[in-house]
Amino acid sequence: MNDDLKRIHQASLEILDGTGVKFYHPRVLDLLQSKGIRVVGETAFFKPDQIMSWVSKAPSVFKIYGRNSKNDMTIGGDRVEYVSCNSGFPWITDADGFKRKAVLDDYLTFLKLVHQTSFFKVNGGVMVTPSDLHIQPLYPVMLYLALLHSDKCLFGGLGGLDETIAIMDMLKIVYGDKEELIKKPRIVTIISPLSPLQFDKKMLDTMITYAEYGQPIIVAPAVMAGTTGPVTLAGTIALSNAESLAGIAVSQMIREGTPVIYGSASSAADMRTASCSIGSPESALCAAYCARLAKAYGLPCRGGGTLNDAKSVSVQAGYEGMMVMLVAVQEKINFILHSAGSLDSYGAMSFEKYIVDLEIIGMVNRFNQGVQTGTQELALDVIKEVGPGGEFLSHLHTMQFCRKELWIPDISIRGPLENKDPHGYIIERINRKKEQLLEGYSIPEFSSAIKSNLKKYLTEIGVEQCLRDVSW
Repeated sequence: MNDDLKRIHQASLEILDGTGVKFYHPRVLDLLQSKGIRVVGETAFFKPDQIMSWVSKAPSVFKIYGRNSKNDMTIGGDRVEYVSCNSGFPWITDADGFKRKAVLDDYLTFLKLVHQTSFFKVNGGVMVTPSDLHIQPLYPVMLYLALLHSDKCLFGGLGGLDETIAIMDMLKIVYGDKEELIKKPRIVTIISPLSPLQFDKKMLDTMITYAEYGQPIIVAPAVMAGTTGPVTLAGTIALSNAESLAGIAVSQMIREGTPVIYGSASSAADMRTASCSIGSPESALCAAYCARLAKAYGLPCRGGGTLNDAKSVSVQAGYEGMMVMLVAVQEKINFILHSAGSLDSYGAMSFEKYIVDLEIIGMVNRFNQGVQTGTQELALDVIKEVGPGGEFLSHLHTMQFCRKELWIPDISIRGPLENKDPHGYIIERINRKKEQLLEGYSIPEFSSAIKSNLKKYLTEIGVEQCLRDVSW
């Protein structure tokens, strides 16, 4: 650790030992006490050696498995994996910035787009919350649709105990018993503390169930500097770090070796409005420190994405999203959530923004590849052959390298544009790219017997009306 990280780390240890963390779950409080952690009421106080001993039990690298093995993911080290947006956005924003409530058809469209996107190996979650799906629990039905429409790794929902148990029951129908799930994890979810320094029962129920089944957990505080954390960024990062460490330690107490990702969604509040601001330099800095702290602890990390506070697909959405994403990739964040589609500080999803963000990922990937300096790339023989005053456009070397050396955009406009509105034309290109992805989609193979068993299970837990209302 450099000096800055050491100071933040030490501050976090002092927070955990002196201020403590509240856990609103009797089983977790009993577990903490049984492991020698001092508990007063609902607040646990961790000694430095205690917290770091438990954190060290988490694996530094682990795998998540898709139904199709080509989508298996290795999380950790310096590997970078992009993940689409999976956190329950209630609104869809169109190309003109108008919002409407999301519906189930939007969710199905995003499932297909993500399945068709080569950057992503994870599908599902709650990319949008369908306003026309009036059932509880909600996520098992969405998990069924994700299983049906994609064979990638899975992202979990944000429900409580009953919903999480239903998720594991469904995964057992598809993949085998509990031991098989522990052996080959299939689904990852987020545990978010209630900042500052609290874990509620719903989150802890989810953590317990995922840990017992060996499924990966992202512990991701979302501390906002100035509202739920100190206005100074160092204080907010120290607070966020303390929450992450506490959650990771508890996950290992539940089941040692539980795959866990050190996460951060922390950023800053806008001091003029007190609203959450995620497309800010502070958001990028929090992501950078998330990566540096996680790597110092030997843990996989989550942060970044094309985060923005823009209300529409606009110049603001572009420059904010590019900034946060570029930092995340440069810091080699392992699990970059919210990589495509989000607008308005996690408030809405946009099909147009999804396509724009794929362009951003392509650009960032090319930038991150850097410059190769081999003999062919330096091209001294070519330069000598062409000589002073010559041209390279028609040279064979250009033909050989033009498609693999230079990044080729899908939607960006280059060159002259005559008699066309630039904004309208780029929206036209965005829509064309979206339709190309959807036209190329075909539903992956899925066992009819397993599908039947899943539908039977969903009926048993009380969502039979949904089964009748939705075209499966």
